[in-house]
Amino acid sequence: MYYVYVLECRDGSLYAGMTNDLRRRMTLHTAGRGAKYTRSHPPRVLAGLWRCGGRTAAARLEYAFKTLPREKKRALLAAPERVTEVFPALAGYVYEPVRDVTLEGILNG
Repeated sequence: MYYVYVLECRDGSLYAGMTNDLRRRMTLHTAGRGAKYTRSHPPRVLAGLWRCGGRTAAARLEYAFKTLPREKKRALLAAPERVTEVFPALAGYVYEPVRDVTLEGILNG
């Protein structure tokens, strides 16, 4: 199972990524070893999370999310079930928003 996640960093910026091992990836990000970006912009909270139908679906959503302007990213994070409305080209893939999950919950859980 693959996930697309969005981290809000301490400086307010957003970082999007994908993984098939959410706990390991979040542990790496918070330790400063997850990505070059999160080394210099440490994550503060998990802003969004989607369970994806496979690797291809996750990669396409991650890429599409990164192309959005900041205000549209924020709008999608506020209504994550609207993925296929925001990105009609992704309508053939499975995306399930995962709610009520925190960065701390993933790290401790």
